[in-house]
Amino acid sequence: MLLSKLTNLPLTGADIEITGLTEDSRKVKPGFLFIATPGIKQDGRAFISDAIQKGAAAILMPEGPALPLSVTTIKTPDIRRETSLFSAAFYTRQPGTIAAVTGTSGKTSTAQFARELWQILGHASASIGTLGLVTKAGTDYGALTTPDAITLHHLLDDCSGRGITHVAMEASSHGIEFNRLDGARLKVGAFTNLSRDHLDYHETMEAYFDAKKGLFSRLLPADAAAVLNADIPQFDALSDIAKARKLKIISFGKKGKELRLKETKSNSQGQILNLEVFGKKTEILLPVMGDFQAWNSLCAAGMVIGSGSDAVATIEALSKVSGVPGRMQFIGTSKKGGEVFVDFAHKPEAIENVLCAMRNRVAAHPGAKLGIAFGCGGNRDKGKRPIMGDIAQKLADWVIVTDDNPRFEDAAVIRAEILVGCVDKTNVQEAESRHAAILEGINKLNAHDVLVIAGKGHEPGQTVGDKVFPFDDAEEARKVLGL
Repeated sequence: MLLSKLTNLPLTGADIEITGLTEDSRKVKPGFLFIATPGIKQDGRAFISDAIQKGAAAILMPEGPALPLSVTTIKTPDIRRETSLFSAAFYTRQPGTIAAVTGTSGKTSTAQFARELWQILGHASASIGTLGLVTKAGTDYGALTTPDAITLHHLLDDCSGRGITHVAMEASSHGIEFNRLDGARLKVGAFTNLSRDHLDYHETMEAYFDAKKGLFSRLLPADAAAVLNADIPQFDALSDIAKARKLKIISFGKKGKELRLKETKSNSQGQILNLEVFGKKTEILLPVMGDFQAWNSLCAAGMVIGSGSDAVATIEALSKVSGVPGRMQFIGTSKKGGEVFVDFAHKPEAIENVLCAMRNRVAAHPGAKLGIAFGCGGNRDKGKRPIMGDIAQKLADWVIVTDDNPRFEDAAVIRAEILVGCVDKTNVQEAESRHAAILEGINKLNAHDVLVIAGKGHEPGQTVGDKVFPFDDAEEARKVLGL
């Protein structure tokens, strides 16, 4: 594709044919456009010479001093946004219906539920996010909530080429702030909730929320739908943005107007939702455990309805959705009759939600105990560690603090920082090895007890330093259970 077809920015040099895009000089091939993005750890401009040597035909770079380059250059005041726009122009195809969901917790479940609902309603659908690209055919595992702009637009183009018409994608605060979703033709945006996370980057909750608001204030077109949680403090602010931009609002939750959750009742198959859908009363069985999943499922239903699907058919389809890998995932029962679950909870509110949900489960059996094994990731927000320790100690009957993904931090220091929050250490123990923590947790189970293995969910590896070692919580638990 000619470079001039990808941008309206002025070119310094010849208008040449571009065969690919990359921000990684190691991936440059002859005819590629190399995008020299200044990053947090490395500055892409330092690799321009390497990219040219490998055959880069043109360079996209931030405005600044002119460089004596032998190839065509384009300069931009906003290189992250321009990267997305270039990507959308290069990868021209997109599914006709794209919905994006943001919020602290629940994005993966919501996107998965939306994908399943569309599929049940007869639409070829996919989800993009923490689990990777998920379609009816299977999953291509990914590592980022919101992929980089080039990858994202390539995925959308590929989905369209495969006949997929509906896509639900997770929109992280980083993804929105770094303009990765710019150029995606969105029809629906949704907001799940807001709690502490990513303060190692955003520093304040206000800045964190501001980043997420960008989905509604900037990315959604005027004719799009905004699906908003009416039960969170941020609802009014989000609603004001949506009204100012003439977005169609679909609110959900106990205070929701369009999708009102009147009552939830747990049972052995999941939970019964008593609803009022656009003013009409109905009741369905949601075959997924956890009160918070009721909110996520309604958020997903709002996304599907907001994309044009019939409300009644959408709500009825909720009774056919399945669980999400690594989210309240039942693994098996121990020899003594205790239950083991794996969950991705790695933030304070998520830990609280999953423990409250499981507390209701053990409450049905007098004397049953609730345990949790968890850790915290390294090189991430340190302030949440004692908070999570405090929540675990208060809501669980016993706690095992272990390693998560220590990355480049000392794992023992991370565990110590979690333990600071466990004021009463009577039923708290430490296990350096995650395998040992899972083994100990399962061995502690008696009849009707519940163990939650939290933090890593679906992840198939454990990151230590710059290496990822094979480790799957569900598989480890199955081995111990003899499954």
